[in-house]
Amino acid sequence: MADTPALPAYRRASTSQVFALPNLLTYFRVLAVPLLVASYYLEGYIGRWLSLTIFLIACVSDFFDGYLARVWKQTSALGRLLDPIADKLLVATSLMLLVSDHVIGGWSLVAALIILTREIFVSGLREFLAELRVPVPVTRLAKWKTTLQMVAIGFLLVAPAGNSVFPGVLVPTPVGTYVGPITFIGLTLLWISALITLYTGYDYFRAGWRHLFSEEE
Repeated sequence: MADTPALPAYRRASTSQVFALPNLLTYFRVLAVPLLVASYYLEGYIGRWLSLTIFLIACVSDFFDGYLARVWKQTSALGRLLDPIADKLLVATSLMLLVSDHVIGGWSLVAALIILTREIFVSGLREFLAELRVPVPVTRLAKWKTTLQMVAIGFLLVAPAGNSVFPGVLVPTPVGTYVGPITFIGLTLLWISALITLYTGYDYFRAGWRHLFSEEE
């Protein structure tokens, strides 16, 4: 009976965390994914500009949810769980849209696959190391990679509409094809972020290497 009063207090604290502003911003980022898909397929270029707007708002919310959680001391297990999930949903969905619409195609598919594979691999590694209570901090280079990746996706989401601002302007690619200038910028940034992704993925693997193989022993 002595333990009974503690239970409601725990529930109240949990509820306050659920509706804390940083977590609300994370929920918005999850909800932005279906909104992004719906807007992308609207008729005309208005859909591309709208999808870019939704994507940019989601990216800005990604910065503020972490910043506010730290400043207001509202970090929570729920936020730590949902934040990377929201990020990966946004990136994976955007890349799938761009591939399905042939904005990303040919050799650029390799860059998209590198990014997606790394995200899945690092998520699995983090989950494994979390069971061992081994922290995997995000490096500064990984943060720059994420920023560059988001900028690349933003350019590609609006590429058809953006290219129309420069009618008749085509830029040669290394594989001998020609694309619009906005597409070229987006694909170039996508490849750069993919190369950085390879390095940061290896960096994470190296950090968890001894824990992976010591577990087998």
